[in-house]
Amino acid sequence: MKMLLKDILYKVNLTSVAGDMGLEVTGVQFDSRKVEKGNLFVAVKGTQVDGHEYIDQAIKQGAMAVVCEEMPFEPAKDVTFVATKNSSHALGIIASNYHGNPSAKLKLVGVTGTNGKTTTVTLLYKLFRSLGYHAGMLSTVENVINDKIIPSSHTTPDALSLNELMAKMVKEKCQFAFMEVSSHAIDQNRIAGLSFDGAVFMNISHDHLDYHTTFENYINSKKRLFDELPASSFALVNLDDRRGQIMLQNTKAAQYSFGLKFMTDYKAKVVTNSYQGLELDINGQSVWFRLIGKFNAYNLLAAYAVAELLHEDREEVLMMLSGLEPAPGRFEVIQAGSDIIALVDYAHTPDALENVLQTIDGFRSGNEQVITVVGCGGNRDKDKRPVMASIAVKWSDKVIFTDDNPRDEESKDILDDMMKGVGKSFVKKTLVISDRKEAIKTACSMANDHDIILVAGKGHEDYQEIKGEKMPFDDRKILKEMLELFRS
Repeated sequence: MKMLLKDILYKVNLTSVAGDMGLEVTGVQFDSRKVEKGNLFVAVKGTQVDGHEYIDQAIKQGAMAVVCEEMPFEPAKDVTFVATKNSSHALGIIASNYHGNPSAKLKLVGVTGTNGKTTTVTLLYKLFRSLGYHAGMLSTVENVINDKIIPSSHTTPDALSLNELMAKMVKEKCQFAFMEVSSHAIDQNRIAGLSFDGAVFMNISHDHLDYHTTFENYINSKKRLFDELPASSFALVNLDDRRGQIMLQNTKAAQYSFGLKFMTDYKAKVVTNSYQGLELDINGQSVWFRLIGKFNAYNLLAAYAVAELLHEDREEVLMMLSGLEPAPGRFEVIQAGSDIIALVDYAHTPDALENVLQTIDGFRSGNEQVITVVGCGGNRDKDKRPVMASIAVKWSDKVIFTDDNPRDEESKDILDDMMKGVGKSFVKKTLVISDRKEAIKTACSMANDHDIILVAGKGHEDYQEIKGEKMPFDDRKILKEMLELFRS
């Protein structure tokens, strides 16, 4: 697709130009390896790589124009150089312009928070499909355009991929798009140039401090989503989280709240909470849902509130929501013809793990064991490892610490960090088995009828990342296989 450079750069804050702005550009890239003849190359300063170091390579491969933050001392002949203060922010606007500003042609709602993003976005996508709309979803689990599934590798794709996906949604006549918005994506300007009709704040707790370095930075990155909303949009926040009010401080959007504890615009009360589902009273109306656990009350309430703010009929929304299944790998019950209750959950933060284990505790009769298998990811926030371990031993009868995605770290170092959170009185009920398959097998061998096994941390993921290699591994398949092994 060809487009004039000056049109691609519409609304980009330029500080300097050298060359012809009337060039016809054949494509946009920020990875020099993908540059083809006639492309615009955007030199982005990333967390690990600085695109400015690859400008010469991009030109050799045919780039006719370059967007950068630092103009070269001697710009190459026949190449237009354009300077801007922030090239990653510029990339978002450029990507949006190049693809025809697709987000403005959709009703786009972003969902952010530490926990609950995937479930809420999945509920919204399924809800609006069941209401008869064409809709798209961008999530950790998968990206979907109507019923076509596109595998997902990041919580939020890069700006070019994001706009390309949304352009496909527009082409497929989607009216709505629901999107997980990670703190990384906000901080790295991947959502720059997007037009949001609404944003939802679920909660915030200890996560990603390996990247943000401080909790304040983490909060502020989430807040930027709300700070940049237009006056025509809505900002919906969970007021049961004390940072919910912070998200609203500078927003121009119409403000709404939801929660279970305080007076809010959208209020729910848990009437019944069991393995069969949840009964909630939502703004005075009692409804049964298939999702399990109090934490899902927030996800359901947020989805209901968004639908009403998008002017959908209240009765129809509640009826459709009541029939929806949870997102894959989120408090998923594994059926293996056994009397053992086996669960897989994505819980990979202290808050999420405690929510799941407290929910399990609420279902217990007291005569069964809770056996938890959990690990922590490598090259990520180290401070949460002993905290998660402490939570696991507090709420479980037996715990097996194991590998999650060790990535480039040594498995032993991660497990040693976790063991620092285990008090002396809990050591006897703790095992360390680094091999995740062996850990799940051991949990199944230890379980008796009616015991509860929780395998936490990876949820929907179908791989393990070790030393730069992604190897096939699915907790759900392994758990089912091991339950059947010990039942036979």
